[in-house]
Amino acid sequence: MSGLQSEKVFSCLFDGEASEDQPSILMVVAHPDDEVVGAGARLARWKNVGFVHVTDGAPRDMKDARESGFATREDYARARREEFHKAIRLLNLSPRVEMALDFVDQETTIHLAGLAAQLQATFLDLKPDVVLTHPYEGGHPDHDSIAWAVATACDRLKQEGETAPVIVEMTAYHNGVYGMVAGEFLPDCKTPIVAHELTHEECSFKRRLYACYKSQQRTLRWFPIENESFRVAPRYNFSKPPHEGKLFYEQFKWGMEGARWRALAAEASRNFQLVPVA
Repeated sequence: MSGLQSEKVFSCLFDGEASEDQPSILMVVAHPDDEVVGAGARLARWKNVGFVHVTDGAPRDMKDARESGFATREDYARARREEFHKAIRLLNLSPRVEMALDFVDQETTIHLAGLAAQLQATFLDLKPDVVLTHPYEGGHPDHDSIAWAVATACDRLKQEGETAPVIVEMTAYHNGVYGMVAGEFLPDCKTPIVAHELTHEECSFKRRLYACYKSQQRTLRWFPIENESFRVAPRYNFSKPPHEGKLFYEQFKWGMEGARWRALAAEASRNFQLVPVA
């Protein structure tokens, strides 16, 4: 897709009011609830939309599950899926597709090549105009893995002479000087951002969407609802850290450090027979 076409598709969905003749969107996100955090208010305006949840939202470490009152990882994963369906009903959406790839939460980085292959096949089959996904910001290893896998899948499509979707990002979170920064992109002067300040009614509706995720209330309280921002994904160099200093997920004992993530991404690029993005 040419730069001009990409700009037109982006503008139709994210810059101003959505039209009746909407491009198709496939949201590719790490966990159930990521879709409403990044685009809850905007989702209500889209009709031709589908969802791919890469993980089941349940880490092998049972800490989050137990804190939410679940005895097994599987019960916790099932509850998170049911919470997503509750949010979809509130949005009054009939998704084009709902896919749950069911990777274990926090473990996508050890399956990067396979994930990219699955996404490439999905994009080729569904032919979405836009893939809406996470930025590469060091907030969560699953988010970074999906940013890599989406970019890699789209690169492979182009190499094979197929049309690749426009990759658009929504905000997530990253480490800042004073802790977690949510609802803002890391600075990238080359990529314009479209920021939507939510109306009072939209804020109220987004709170209702957050309430659908009963098991995630301790986490969702840290995410602002006053605005939603989007941008066409920049061309990342995944061999380098997304920012200087400590990454947000390096503060936790999740078995993943930035250096290891980048080494696994480089290995996956070789396994996927792609030259790493320079």
